[in-house]
Amino acid sequence: MEDLLRACILEQGVSWVECLPLIEFTYNNSFHSSIGMAPFEALYGRRCRMPLCWFELGESALLGPDVVKETTEKVKMIQEKMKASRSRQKSYHDKRRKDIEFQVGDHVFLRVNPVFGVGRALKCRKLTPRFVGPFEIVEKIGVVAYQIALL
Repeated sequence: MEDLLRACILEQGVSWVECLPLIEFTYNNSFHSSIGMAPFEALYGRRCRMPLCWFELGESALLGPDVVKETTEKVKMIQEKMKASRSRQKSYHDKRRKDIEFQVGDHVFLRVNPVFGVGRALKCRKLTPRFVGPFEIVEKIGVVAYQIALL
């Protein structure tokens, strides 16, 4: 979101306060592959009808074809910047990603998050274990799923 906001501000030369409502609208109405739909559609169960202009409270304005056209062009520009931003972030992620595959008989450590709150074992975060194991892999179930032998 920060990358998208920065790109839009640099292109339009206005403050972030003026760009934020259109960026938020575009983000909430764009398709997200993780949920299979737009966030607005997931929240309300229907697609959004596009309100093309935002005005401050107490400010009156006449909606003419020029204002509608200008706002639509801004939304399209934000969508293009969003695609570029997503591809840039994906390339950053893919550079550091490693596909690791284990074989039956290998020993692995499991990463654990320390429990905080009522059931915490230690009060100091520095002393809580980050990994437990080693555990032997007994069976490969799927591409990234393994059965391990618990002690």
